Amino acid sequence: MTAAADRHTAVVTGASSGIGAATARQLAAAGYHVVATARREDRLASLVEEITAAGGSASAHGLDVTDRAAVDAFAAHLAKTAPGAVEVLINNAGGALGADPVAGGDAAEWRQMYETNVLGTLNVTQALLPALTGSGDGTVVIVSSTAGHGTYEGGAGYVAAKHGEHVLAETLRLEIVGTPVRVIEIAPGMVKTEGFSTTRFHGDTAKAAKVYEGVAAPLTADDVADTITWAVTRPSHVNIDLLVVRPRAQASNTKVHREL
Repeated sequence: MTAAADRHTAVVTGASSGIGAATARQLAAAGYHVVATARREDRLASLVEEITAAGGSASAHGLDVTDRAAVDAFAAHLAKTAPGAVEVLINNAGGALGADPVAGGDAAEWRQMYETNVLGTLNVTQALLPALTGSGDGTVVIVSSTAGHGTYEGGAGYVAAKHGEHVLAETLRLEIVGTPVRVIEIAPGMVKTEGFSTTRFHGDTAKAAKVYEGVAAPLTADDVADTITWAVTRPSHVNIDLLVVRPRAQASNTKVHREL
């Protein structure tokens, strides 16, 4: 393993569970010092302990990506404490709330999804872009969703937020071309993680379970983390603009094979 002081740094937002935690593990195994951020600091501490025990290098930082002052303070802290150049940012923090039709949608939930998925990504990207550029070999990854590339009934609030993330990634790539920073978008389809659907349905585990009912093998957090890590570790001149990853059973946002 590379000595911790020689490792470049990768920041992962939303790293307390699911795709974020799995990505932190895999990037640490690939040789990065991983800075895991999320609001649930107890989970981050356990993750860092796990990575360290496996021979990796990691640290934790409690962070709400929607709090711009906290994000700026984090970027300043990182500039002083990162053991190597900050080369990678994984914008993973986000999530869905509710599945109401447009006519009955909760505006507060729509606002929260926009602030977390879009403005949270904007905040962290803006704060860390100077360091990523200064590294001479930076990568911004935006974990969006197939919801950012197609619509479905009952998902308009989340779909709108993820379309916003997609446009952010696409526009940023145009704006910074010629700089030493890649912009990669990973758009997962149906992923079964410990909390995504349960959170979406406000703790209703029965509703959450029905999302995956009859689907033989939805994607796992590790599947998506493997995709993210593969894209990040391509040679510097290779930019994976957009990678859509779905389980074999899912042909589109609205077409899923269920063995019922």
